[in-house]
Amino acid sequence: MSRRSGILEFAVLGLLRESPMHGYELRKRLNTSLGVFRAFSYGTLYPCLKTLVANGWLIEEPGNTAEDALAAPLAGRRAKIVYRLTAEGKEHFEQLLSQTGPDAYEDETFAARFAFFGQTSRDVRMRVLEGRRSRLEERLEKMSASLARTRERLDDYTLELQRHGMESVEREVRWLNELIESERAGRDLKGPAAGEPDSRDTTSGASGGLPRPGDHPRPDTPDDTAT
Repeated sequence: MSRRSGILEFAVLGLLRESPMHGYELRKRLNTSLGVFRAFSYGTLYPCLKTLVANGWLIEEPGNTAEDALAAPLAGRRAKIVYRLTAEGKEHFEQLLSQTGPDAYEDETFAARFAFFGQTSRDVRMRVLEGRRSRLEERLEKMSASLARTRERLDDYTLELQRHGMESVEREVRWLNELIESERAGRDLKGPAAGEPDSRDTTSGASGGLPRPGDHPRPDTPDDTAT
């Protein structure tokens, strides 16, 4: 499984852990709630759903709304399929949530992991945040060394682009520092965020999330993660 398809499967399982959804609703949530999936299509989503069904992590059910019930007789349309997480799927997702290896710190993975921090235990959140911070601090050190070596050979615009990249990484490091400090202090979120369960969720260890400083950006992530 590629890293990108693995991230998409993780996000789909996480969203369906909240409630069953149609494919269209899933795609909308992935696009609007999880910005890391802004650029992907039904051609990417539906093979992913079929794989999850084949693995026994999802089941397909006929839609049960009045609109769905009328869909089939009208012009030969098929009723919408609803995707529901199975017990095995929930267990698999919880296993994925507990992972804190190097992949969790990468640009393509971190944003998706962070979106489901409300379903993640505090100790795992801390390890992912600290791992991400270490990864970015290493990146800053390399960027600074590279800039020092090549400064004299760069024109003003290229130099400014390099500085902009470093400033973006520095902002995220400051943002992570605040989140880590908040986690250590045990401060809670005011309400559910994108991809997080509502207040009725009783996931073990998932209470006590992170404040979201309004003046700090979310991590910079590519738009084509799920393509």
